[in-house]
Amino acid sequence: MSVDIDITQFYQTFFEEAEELLVEMEQLLLGLDLDAPDAEELNAIFRAAHSIKGGAATFGFAALTETTHIFENLLDRARRQEIALTRAIIDTFLETKDVLQDQLNAYRNGTEPDPETFQRICAVLQQLAQEAGGDAGAHAPAAAPAPAAAPAPAAAPAGGNLKVRLIGVSPADQALLREEIANLGEITGQQEANGELTIWLNSPCGADDIIAVCCFVIDGDQIVVEASDGTAPVAAVAPAPAPVAAPAPVAAPAAAAPAKEGAKEKAKPAAAAAHTPDAGSIRVPTEKVDQIINLVGELVITQSMLAQTASSLDPVLFDRLFSGMGQLERNARDLQEAVMSIRMMPMDYVFSRFPRLVRDLAGKLGKQIDLVTFGKATELDKGLIERIIDPLTHLVRNSLDHGIETPEKRVAAGKEPTGQLILSAQHHGGNIVIEVSDDGGGLNRERILAKAVQNGLPVSENISDEEVWQLIFAPGFSTAEVVTDVSGRGVGMDVVKRNIQEMGGHVEIASRPGNGTTTRIVLPLTLAILDGMSVRVGEETFILPLNCVMESLQPKADDVHTAANAERVMNVRGEYLPLLELHRVFNVDGALQEPTQGIAVILQAEGKRFALLVDQLIGQHQVVLKNLETNYRKVPCISAATILGDGSVALIVDVAALQRTGVRRQDPVLA
Repeated sequence: MSVDIDITQFYQTFFEEAEELLVEMEQLLLGLDLDAPDAEELNAIFRAAHSIKGGAATFGFAALTETTHIFENLLDRARRQEIALTRAIIDTFLETKDVLQDQLNAYRNGTEPDPETFQRICAVLQQLAQEAGGDAGAHAPAAAPAPAAAPAPAAAPAGGNLKVRLIGVSPADQALLREEIANLGEITGQQEANGELTIWLNSPCGADDIIAVCCFVIDGDQIVVEASDGTAPVAAVAPAPAPVAAPAPVAAPAAAAPAKEGAKEKAKPAAAAAHTPDAGSIRVPTEKVDQIINLVGELVITQSMLAQTASSLDPVLFDRLFSGMGQLERNARDLQEAVMSIRMMPMDYVFSRFPRLVRDLAGKLGKQIDLVTFGKATELDKGLIERIIDPLTHLVRNSLDHGIETPEKRVAAGKEPTGQLILSAQHHGGNIVIEVSDDGGGLNRERILAKAVQNGLPVSENISDEEVWQLIFAPGFSTAEVVTDVSGRGVGMDVVKRNIQEMGGHVEIASRPGNGTTTRIVLPLTLAILDGMSVRVGEETFILPLNCVMESLQPKADDVHTAANAERVMNVRGEYLPLLELHRVFNVDGALQEPTQGIAVILQAEGKRFALLVDQLIGQHQVVLKNLETNYRKVPCISAATILGDGSVALIVDVAALQRTGVRRQDPVLA
């Protein structure tokens, strides 16, 4: 009895694993030493292409199968040193990887890949094979992509009664392979002896088909497919899985399954990934993780409400309740931290994108650049890590175009001809600090000031270097003498700053003429939870991010002064800080008017300090952030909201926005 199986249920796993293999392939190609390529790296690149080809053939993705087949054969020749690798060949391989990515995306979206691109890349690979002597194992495709169907070698059986020998396979993999092989025909018998499993199979599929499927689980040199007379040992016939009528995989057009040089395949087929019982990890959609985080947030709010209610009870009479409440609070916090860690991703997810960008752009600009990365294991919230890619990309392009000089200019300046670009990430308190540094010519103060005057920006000659560097973030600001497809159009840096600020972070720049520029991005680790200090102003409660709070003190009359522009400043151990009154910013009634009666909280944002006057400090606690713009509307100088233990809503102050706007003008932002 045959059972139909819906093979599409395994698509998503294949897409994700193929995506990982393509990323690995690009990294390995970029790291190859052309003078002495590492054999294991070449083998790993070959295995990645082979795995993608096998999966694509299994699912009937014709264009992807054909492209990877031709590519795989070229890689096989390269690893056997039949092709001498050059920069031009690596460029072609990287271009092929890009085409494979496009084809994968097309199949993921339920469409067919672009046939013209498919035709072109196959022709390029065939031409490369011919120039290197020989062919790539397949002819250029016809007008419409079709699965490769090259005949198997004469020695490989083409179907019928077969004997499949699996050598040195673990029991878990044996069970999995039986199931996969059963999908290809009828198992008539099996025998296990001395660590070798032999399966007698009656199948319309050829040896290449069977090898292509099994290679996802074990190495090619562990598989031997031979012709059989159909006679299997009767005593050895076992209750193998019932034959399943599934679409037969497209024949993988390889001369023979290549040996894997002792390394396992990086990816198993979708079915294998779905059935492996001892998998070390599972794939979970981001939406499910977000749902859990929201539920944990609601749990924390409920726990806070219960604690608020219990606080009015007698702790002596209700000691067991208070003990349970304390345990609940600890468990809720541990659960919250554990769930949040699921969303954290290493910065390598971002940094791994830049070796290719630097290589391609350096070649286009005629520059020699080494990329160095630090802190790739530093973790950041997934929601932020995806949003940081575009700003970082722009900063890297700016460093390559404007910062690092050409080899000729560097040598003339007494530098090494090869410039250096450094990407680094590290945790600092509750923030992550990401830096983009180059050893180029640095920013030109005079040119920036001249451009600022030309653009009508209010500047003076005696402003500090830090203020001058911040001018490049003005909309439409560019000092590029020539507009190229890389930069010089006056767009981008203002968008970079705005995007970083929307993520709750800020950008700092340091530059030394002739020695390079460092751009520093400071971001919160996550936008889901926050350690905050609650303060009261009138009858309202506000939350200040704890990582911005430096100290708090009660002002004395001698500490508060009025400046010439009628703004107040406060003397804190000899440093005069702007004094901002929170009740005036948000137009809160019933607040204390006299500074000496309130509390001054010293805050720091974007490298600048100021004093914020509030009525009362309530306490420190962890709060769950709620998006105010989604649930209400955007409020100036407010980043989010939270629900307190008594059920009331408290606004979370955007300290950086307050520093940028409120300190300069004491007008209320809320009428």
